[in-house]
Amino acid sequence: MASQENVKQYLAYWFQLGKKVVVCNGQEALLPKSIIEGDRYSKEFESCWQRILTNNATCYLEGTEQTIEQLFSPMWDINPCARCGMPVPAIELGIQPNSCPCHDLPNWPNTELPSPRAPIDSSVRLNRIRERLNRVREHF
Repeated sequence: MASQENVKQYLAYWFQLGKKVVVCNGQEALLPKSIIEGDRYSKEFESCWQRILTNNATCYLEGTEQTIEQLFSPMWDINPCARCGMPVPAIELGIQPNSCPCHDLPNWPNTELPSPRAPIDSSVRLNRIRERLNRVREHF
């Protein structure tokens, strides 16, 4: 089963490539302009995420068939695409969906561009580096 955090990250990655979330069976499409602000998701993305959670039975990522609500069920998980490495819905048992949402993106995957990513807490990463350096210094 995909956790809320997995689904949230899945959408954040695809938003960064311009994919929209279709809401209310096509009545509206959501695509926040800003996804990441420093070490967290942007306020615009968080607002969009809350809207998706409210309407999850009728929301789906453009180019997919699974609703967000279905992704929260035990039948589904989020795994990397074999072709492009992006997160994609994968059914636990049964026939897998036949395409990745990247199927209609021209020139994707493109290794010359930065890949979509989740927010990074730089202070945590820098503290880990500092701790490793301190351990190395203690041995000398």
